[in-house]
Amino acid sequence: MLDRMIRYGELDTEHGSLEYKVSENGVHITGYQGKDSEIAVPDMIDGCPVTCIGKKAFLSNKLLKQITLPESVVRIEDWAFAFCARLNKIVVPYHGMEIGQGIFKECHVLEQIIDEHKDEKDPGTIDVSFLLAAVMSRLNAFYLFDFENAGTPQWLAQWDARMQSIMQEDDAEGFSRMLLCGEEDYGSRENNLDYYMEQRRREKVRLAMLRLMHDHELEQPLRTQLTEYLLDHVKGQSTEETWLVVLEEHGDDLRYYQFLTQLGGVSPDNFQAMMDDLGEAHTEMKAYLMSYHNENHTKEDVFAEFEL
Repeated sequence: MLDRMIRYGELDTEHGSLEYKVSENGVHITGYQGKDSEIAVPDMIDGCPVTCIGKKAFLSNKLLKQITLPESVVRIEDWAFAFCARLNKIVVPYHGMEIGQGIFKECHVLEQIIDEHKDEKDPGTIDVSFLLAAVMSRLNAFYLFDFENAGTPQWLAQWDARMQSIMQEDDAEGFSRMLLCGEEDYGSRENNLDYYMEQRRREKVRLAMLRLMHDHELEQPLRTQLTEYLLDHVKGQSTEETWLVVLEEHGDDLRYYQFLTQLGGVSPDNFQAMMDDLGEAHTEMKAYLMSYHNENHTKEDVFAEFEL
């Protein structure tokens, strides 16, 4: 009897189709086939509200970059968007919702989870959308994946507390446990302590940069701590993870070079070494750094000569 109450169907998208089933609980998106880079799931199909994004519905989609979910959705099941390698942005209603495990597992480029009810141009809304996405990718704090409270002072305080706990961890923490558990192949570079610690510092750099670039309600003492950490790892320091993250992960993204200069991470002492690292590539970034250097450092050099 139950099987006769459930109807199955497909809904065409621009370059594919959504697979679904309709029951007394509404429409359940069960899968997707196609080549769309952006999908907007409708709020109604066959006259019934779309209430659920089903288990593994978009699993391992390699082309999907953005998805918009309707107000009617109240449940996202296990691994719904897992292993979507290009998924960058989700627009979703920030309301109470049942969330399954691993819904964004291995979604490494997911940057924003945006509240459909708020102005996407509002700085606070933008900041919270980045911070919410980082709950899964950076903080590993499922308890903060909370649509209802995201952006509230209490939520931001918890977010910052979790970030601080990560920033304060010893860079070698977890290394011996990883070896004992056999999580990496013996002889691989991951088994090298120096490499492991560098990766931990890079993760801290990414986290500090994210919070400073999306600094909604960020308290000054924490701002200072994060700034000092990044400056301790710029070009020319004993370890250079701040510079390496900018160069190797954001090579031609001007925002990160602007952020680095505003931070005070480009100085007369490390400027030429940074230009050497950029080499023949990244010509626009080199032009920006050259302009910054000429405007902010060469005048100081001229005055220093007069003093001599």
